[in-house]
Amino acid sequence: MIKTIVFDLGGVIMTIDQNEALRRFAGLGLTDIDKWLDPYTQTGIFGDVEEGKITAEEFRKALSELVGRELTAKECQYAWLGYRKEVPARNLELLKALRDKGYRLVLLSNTNPFMMDWALSGDFDGQGGSLNDYFDSLYLSFRLKVMKPSAQFFQYVIDGEQLNPAEAVFVDDGPRNIAAAQQLGFHTLCPANGADWRDDLWQLLDRLNGKD
Repeated sequence: MIKTIVFDLGGVIMTIDQNEALRRFAGLGLTDIDKWLDPYTQTGIFGDVEEGKITAEEFRKALSELVGRELTAKECQYAWLGYRKEVPARNLELLKALRDKGYRLVLLSNTNPFMMDWALSGDFDGQGGSLNDYFDSLYLSFRLKVMKPSAQFFQYVIDGEQLNPAEAVFVDDGPRNIAAAQQLGFHTLCPANGADWRDDLWQLLDRLNGKD
């Protein structure tokens, strides 16, 4: 019986716009953008801020050096939020429906302080609700100082939630993250970024709960 559903944020709950993020960072003066930014895992100072190796302020200073001019925190956040294409209302409605059915909902995300300043505010859903209003627990890479697909990140969830992976479903748009979760015994669903994955999840839950 499935008791817990673990979700990724970008590409699942939130639709990602990689091109817009690249455009915004390029607008700040960043060159060789593709070597820094990836839809799933960032590198260099971008990976460092998502893994909690540097603070938001240290990232701002480092990015300012890369582009050759002093950037503000707001400019940095604006560029990061380029990844945020939309948060489809259908996904938020599904989260509410899952909770109503008694599932525990957990977020497991590679993310950073700039993105979370928005997601943990009332601007997240456009109606005054934040991520905390939709999830029972949040596991964020920059806070825990580890990133998917590291098994340690998943272990934080297993230990923190005291869950049996065989009683959990992990939903992520990253194949490497899905593979890592499967190695630990999670059931998984890997939708494409921006896809309507609601029916796929309900069908998976019905099958795993013996309702087929």
